[in-house]
Amino acid sequence: MTNQFGQFNLKANIIKAIDGIGFVKPTKIQQRLIPAVIAGRDVVGQSQTGSGKTHVFLLAIFNALDPSVNEVQAVITSPSRELAEQLYEAFRDFQKSLSEIDKNFSNLRIANYVGGTDRHKQTKQLEKNQPQVVIGTPGRLKDFLGQNLLLVNHNKFFVVDEADMALDMGFLTDVNIIASAMPSDLQMLVFSATIPDKLTPFLKKYMKEPLIEEIPVSTVVADTIDNYLLATKSKNKNEVIYDLLTRGETYLSLVFANTKERVHEIAKFLTAQGLKVAEVHGGIEPRERRRTMRRIKNQEFQYVVASDLASRGLDIEGVSEVINDDIPVDLEFFIHRVGRTGRNGLSGTAITLYGPDEEDKVEQLEQLGIKFQPKQLKDHQLIDVKDRNQRSHRHASQKQLDPELIGLVKKKKAHVKPGYRRQIQGAIRFKQIKDKKVSQRTASRARRKAKSDK
Repeated sequence: MTNQFGQFNLKANIIKAIDGIGFVKPTKIQQRLIPAVIAGRDVVGQSQTGSGKTHVFLLAIFNALDPSVNEVQAVITSPSRELAEQLYEAFRDFQKSLSEIDKNFSNLRIANYVGGTDRHKQTKQLEKNQPQVVIGTPGRLKDFLGQNLLLVNHNKFFVVDEADMALDMGFLTDVNIIASAMPSDLQMLVFSATIPDKLTPFLKKYMKEPLIEEIPVSTVVADTIDNYLLATKSKNKNEVIYDLLTRGETYLSLVFANTKERVHEIAKFLTAQGLKVAEVHGGIEPRERRRTMRRIKNQEFQYVVASDLASRGLDIEGVSEVINDDIPVDLEFFIHRVGRTGRNGLSGTAITLYGPDEEDKVEQLEQLGIKFQPKQLKDHQLIDVKDRNQRSHRHASQKQLDPELIGLVKKKKAHVKPGYRRQIQGAIRFKQIKDKKVSQRTASRARRKAKSDK
């Protein structure tokens, strides 16, 4: 297939380098924004994770770089170490492809400055030479700018990647300080999965009549993903996860949990069952996290257990399955979790575990437009639930309870604090079991009587 990036008036060496990384057809956001960025416009790109935002600014920056000029020409800020590392790897990969065509780019200096790395070494490097492309987390970049170690007097591009995540993590003040240190005539590019209202003042302050492009999606979850819902009921979640992971061959499975403590608990359990498991969360020392991420990318693990923070920072090739140990507190993270699979046109599977007390969260996700296929785990296989609307029928059946149970429900609601739903459901189950036993005893007595009458 012919390389379709030629339509953007990119330099010939850039087009050839794109061939080298295997890109042929631009994504929707690349189609809409690359021409504007090349033309010098400020842009705001809003689209879902995995849509190709990174290569909008990567290609435009390389197209404008002059490797013979020994000064900072582009600064990219990323809210997490993992995301910064992935951007750095993407830039290095493209530099390698471009260097095979144009040797002038072989000595291009691309730096990655993030918290938790060797600050002293980076300081010495900056005192000796300025990098031409700078990638980093807001805190480290702000510090280097404040100490006049990083010189951006002639910088051309400032990219704010995952702006909504920077806002959520409290880094927007640092990003603001970085932006204020930049030349007034630079080009600013902002990319984000969402554009919250609190981000608007920042955009208005620094951007000059930006082109704002929102790439709508036909479905909240990509249609390449089988999105399953699995009720755990009274089952042990660790055992359910192990059963799911070992039911068949998967290339790479990600398990997401809400807290680092739960991530550690799952990883420890799976390891004890003989699985080789990587553990990724914010409580792990930065150097160890980087080492783990390298090992994951080198395909040393088939199973990865991660926290929600990592769900926005894991960009791993070939994820065939995502398992949600629970429903995230911030429902938006659900989209980021399942978005780790089914990428680049490949198929994937997302399985969400939920308990009786998470019915409301499931309904909220459905209200966001997320569609589930209810499943049950039986004999090491996922099978369809016969009644796909079983939850709504269960709600309806509560209205048909006998008077005693209705009175019990009303009493619980009147006197029990939040959490009464679990107690009500327990009482309902107890009453149903009790009634079933009474019915069985009655039937048994009737059979015995019938025999004695013969």
